[in-house]
Amino acid sequence: MRQAGNRSPITERYPAQVFVPMIDSLAVFVGGYFAHYIRFGTFDVHERFMTGMILISVFVVMANFIDDAYVRWRTTRLSTILFRLVGVWLIVTLIATSIIYLAEASVRYSRLWLGMTMAFSLVLAGGFRVAVMLALKSARAKGMNLRGVFLVGPGQNLLNVGKSMRNTPGEGFAISGVQRLNDKPSQALLDCLSRRVEASGAREVWLCLPLEMGSTVRQIVHALRHQTVEVRFIPEFGEIQLLNHQISEVAGRFAIDLSVTPMVETARFIKRAEDIFLGLLFFLLSLPVCLLIALTLKIQSPGPVLFKQYRMGINGKQFKVYKFRSMEVHEEGSGQVTQARRGDPRVTKFGAFLRRTSLDELPQFYNVLQGRMSIVGPRPHALAHNEQYKELVESYMKRHKVKPGMTGWAQVNGFRGETDTLEKMERRVEHDLWYINNWSLWLDLRIIFLTIFKGFINKNAY
Repeated sequence: MRQAGNRSPITERYPAQVFVPMIDSLAVFVGGYFAHYIRFGTFDVHERFMTGMILISVFVVMANFIDDAYVRWRTTRLSTILFRLVGVWLIVTLIATSIIYLAEASVRYSRLWLGMTMAFSLVLAGGFRVAVMLALKSARAKGMNLRGVFLVGPGQNLLNVGKSMRNTPGEGFAISGVQRLNDKPSQALLDCLSRRVEASGAREVWLCLPLEMGSTVRQIVHALRHQTVEVRFIPEFGEIQLLNHQISEVAGRFAIDLSVTPMVETARFIKRAEDIFLGLLFFLLSLPVCLLIALTLKIQSPGPVLFKQYRMGINGKQFKVYKFRSMEVHEEGSGQVTQARRGDPRVTKFGAFLRRTSLDELPQFYNVLQGRMSIVGPRPHALAHNEQYKELVESYMKRHKVKPGMTGWAQVNGFRGETDTLEKMERRVEHDLWYINNWSLWLDLRIIFLTIFKGFINKNAY
């Protein structure tokens, strides 16, 4: 386990709230000058373009502060930092374009110059963030820029937190001291803890306590009242399966979210915009193929072209999912749904081809445009399977905190097709929950890419 060294912490001497805004402003000016040279062939920038760069830099810095993008980066993933950066740049570009249009200044300002300025400055600002995060990761691996943490809690909890710290070395936390605490602490132990924390030089104290010891938190916080250390409560939830866990505020009170959907506010808007844009694009591109498949089905097999079945969507709401029919028309008992198996006699030859290549799923782009499904998300199962597996898999219904998808993290990792064992379903649900907890636009694009170039043809689909 790494110990916190005595070297001066870089992030304390040069806080992001001061240093990074200066870099962002510089990026705007460098990008503006470079764009001016490409557009007009000279670095001799006219006063009106200089004024434009000043206003853009002010908007960029203000938007970043409003978005809390300049908060401490130690515990923030690089992908999140870059995602916020792109969002800020897009908003500022929209604002600048609107101002130019409303002020009827398009003659005085080149839209090409504005576009190139924003693009170049975004690359520079993003490159700076990547370089800083990589440099900090390297420095922390060498024992520099570490932030000392004093851990308090039962032995097993301390081991769990210590393991998590080892798995995230880039965050730069190091253990400065440990106090095992299995029962309600005595006053003598609290006084000793206060002295040990002060002597350790730790910047933070983490209370790694189970929920049943929640009352102990107040005692420890009181014991540390004369110190300036930051105190964090890291509760141990035991066997509780968490989903998108975080701290939120409801009715003016702080709450620990244990199982909530990540698709709120900005995330929901981005996800829906992604579904509309890509869904419409893929729908139009696949339309000729869909017409050809429909014609072939009509010629080769009697019965409807589309297979329609109710599935469970977000928050347990049922909806009708569409697929190209891949089986002979047949009836099953009420509430019974038999999964397709290898060599299933119900599957037609052309239907087998459609299932292997996932072409039978193309009508679901209509479900996406309806808003019933997403392009990426947990695959919707038959209602009968939901009733079966929600009793067998502890966190099965948490899959329905988001819209079901045409493809998902489980599918591109090999968990596609028949789930003939409980273990396979458990692994599929495990991957679905990982996706929900780690959702981002970039993860969706990665899954779409893998679906096209890796998961389009799958040996498990039959």
